[in-house]
Amino acid sequence: MSDTAPHDHRDTIFLEQCAVLAHSHFTGDQHLLRLAAPRCAARAAPGSFAHVRCSPTLPMRRPMSIMRASAREGWIELLFKTAGEGLRALAQLQPQQTLSVLGPIGCGFIAHAARPRVLAIGGGVGIAPMVFLTERLVEAGAPFRPLVLLGSELPFPFRKRPSSILVPGMPPEAIGCMPLLDEWGVPSRLASLSGFPGCYEGYVTGLARLWLANLDAEALAEVEVFASGPTPMLAATARLAAQFGVPCQVSLEEFMACAVGGCAGCAVPVRTGQGGIAMKRVCVDGPVFDAKLVFD
Repeated sequence: MSDTAPHDHRDTIFLEQCAVLAHSHFTGDQHLLRLAAPRCAARAAPGSFAHVRCSPTLPMRRPMSIMRASAREGWIELLFKTAGEGLRALAQLQPQQTLSVLGPIGCGFIAHAARPRVLAIGGGVGIAPMVFLTERLVEAGAPFRPLVLLGSELPFPFRKRPSSILVPGMPPEAIGCMPLLDEWGVPSRLASLSGFPGCYEGYVTGLARLWLANLDAEALAEVEVFASGPTPMLAATARLAAQFGVPCQVSLEEFMACAVGGCAGCAVPVRTGQGGIAMKRVCVDGPVFDAKLVFD
């Protein structure tokens, strides 16, 4: 990934007052908002995020990954889990209420046709960018052939069901899928340590290891890994990708204040091409980075 020019984000981030089109609620205080945000939707890309003002009484915004976006219909979807006063307020929003959204922000995932076997790994609310990436790959069509692996210790924010798509290398008990992906013709599998039926009993990276280990050298040469989720999961994914010799892109999670590169409060150490270390802002230099530049 090349360095971001100092002002690449100018004229591409929009401030909109967005109406709530739909608000779905799931077990585990998980929520899915669909917002009328035509300017954000027109520019959103997998891995980009929105900075949301959760309540008029709370000045600090919250960064939230975009799960889907329709430029044609002018909406975006945000998946979140309530944690703290801001997101609890956001969880109370009703259709037709409005909120302030700044976005889309950040450098997203870049899939390469030379590596069409896309392995997308999402954990927790990190599921969101993986769904967005998959939808764009489905729209792109050949040569991409994505496989999506999702992990959660909470009940998943969708009604899982047995998959209709076989995946070589998957254990027989791991048959649960995300129905939306199945409808798109994309294989998906679920992992959890919570004992949910149809899920692989273990970390989602363990499920990824089983799939990668089932591939021969020729197939591995076509694999690229994309991951979003908690930092320990991203670190484990980076190690797994390195072990199998496949490239890996990760979307980092970090606390943010301004989210537009001004405060540098979200800066993280990233290796440079010259062997040194530079501090990069997760908001506008990321949130997506080459995994080997971030994790050992």
